[in-house]
Amino acid sequence: MTHAGWHAPGQPPALGVVIPCWRQERWLPRTVAAIESGLEGREWRGVLVRSGPSEAPLPPLSSRWQVIAPPVPGPLTPGAARMLGFSACGGEWVLFPDADVEIERAWLDAALERAARPGRLAGVWGRIEEWFEDQGEVRAGSPDLYKVGREERAVPYLATLALYRREALLEAGGYDPRLSSEEDFELGLRLQRLGWEMRSLGLLAAKHWSAPRPSLGELGRRWATGLCFGQGQVLRIYLGRPGFAALLRRQALNLATLLMWVAGLAALAVSIGAGRADALLAWLTLPVLVLLVMTVRKKSARLGLHALLSWTLNGLGLLVGLLAGPRGERTPREAGC
Repeated sequence: MTHAGWHAPGQPPALGVVIPCWRQERWLPRTVAAIESGLEGREWRGVLVRSGPSEAPLPPLSSRWQVIAPPVPGPLTPGAARMLGFSACGGEWVLFPDADVEIERAWLDAALERAARPGRLAGVWGRIEEWFEDQGEVRAGSPDLYKVGREERAVPYLATLALYRREALLEAGGYDPRLSSEEDFELGLRLQRLGWEMRSLGLLAAKHWSAPRPSLGELGRRWATGLCFGQGQVLRIYLGRPGFAALLRRQALNLATLLMWVAGLAALAVSIGAGRADALLAWLTLPVLVLLVMTVRKKSARLGLHALLSWTLNGLGLLVGLLAGPRGERTPREAGC
């Protein structure tokens, strides 16, 4: 039996499902239950990849699931975990939900119907609702986390939940396992260059569950796990190559914030050298202005400050990733760049 040979001609495509999981076991039962229910009556196989060391119990799994838990001292990158599952799950199409995503059956039915049509469609996505849960309390966040809209349209990348054609992923080289983050956007760049299309169906695709955010704890987690280093890693890979400008534009706020703090250090040095605080005081108007603008936009001083802290952290992470480079030894050519 081949990876792509599970079904008779004219039938819906065979499907693999890959869930990378690390520190998300709290919401995994919802993810698994939604997949089991949404794919009832269909031919599919699932792989759950435990991306890092964990003693947290998994929810009950049916015989359709295989669990892969590589003996690694630290967490796999998101791309490495997904490709590990991809190599084991089979299927002409592969569904990649994160372990804190509750898929909507209506979207899944529509996505698989679209997947059965001929063409150069690489992947399908949809609208993601954000939901927060803390100590038994549940509240809604953004109704459209990635701003894809309610109408079907072409999109440059898929994230958090993606249904990909195996052929397209193989041609593009798959997710880059060197990146600590930004693996979704980077994969989209390669697929577009190869002439593949990605689409959002405009439907509600899934609910994304998490602890309340924005929060300082979330910022600390992003630094501790290296998620904020991917922005710089991918820029280093693409330096001097097609796609670099698009990646640079994507990091505009983080880079601008980093430059603002560099200018602050320069103003401090000038003030110390001159024995006067004029330069430093002049520079202070810039972060104060940013805070005022974000406070108005967010309608909260706390959220305005959090936005500035987030851009600062991501800017520093970008710098670390740019200087340290990507993880592993995979070359840009192997990554499809």
